[in-house]
Amino acid sequence: MLPLTKAEIEVLHEALEDEYLAWATYDQVIEDFGEERPFTNIRDAEARHIGALLALFTRYQLTVPENPWPGKVVRYDSLQAACEAGFAAEFANGEMYERLLTLTGREDILTVLRNLQHASQQRHLPAFQRCAQRMAGDDDARGRGRGRVSCKDSL
Repeated sequence: MLPLTKAEIEVLHEALEDEYLAWATYDQVIEDFGEERPFTNIRDAEARHIGALLALFTRYQLTVPENPWPGKVVRYDSLQAACEAGFAAEFANGEMYERLLTLTGREDILTVLRNLQHASQQRHLPAFQRCAQRMAGDDDARGRGRGRVSCKDSL
């Protein structure tokens, strides 16, 4: 097996960093607001995504960085804001994977990246869209988010 190029190593690190951030963010939302869907399901999915990437780190004998994000993520004032931020993050995630897919030709890496992109775009994005729409109708869930991303216009 040929060693990874510098670009391919960076692809794996960027993807893992993004999945770590997503997991920590959704975990924080659960800590702040309780076991709410879709955050519980998507946090579990992010853990599986991390596992798929870690398998590639192992295969290519790369040192696995620790997740630096727990306790350091944006916190939201409402579940509504968290849902909107989740939608925006998953939308951006799809674009990130589109870019990363152009940086390698290795079938094993491409397969993992495509699977992660598919989950993000076909499962997580619609789940957060439904969540934001549902919360918009719940006066108790309304509030201004502390997050840096808002996607009300995209919904």
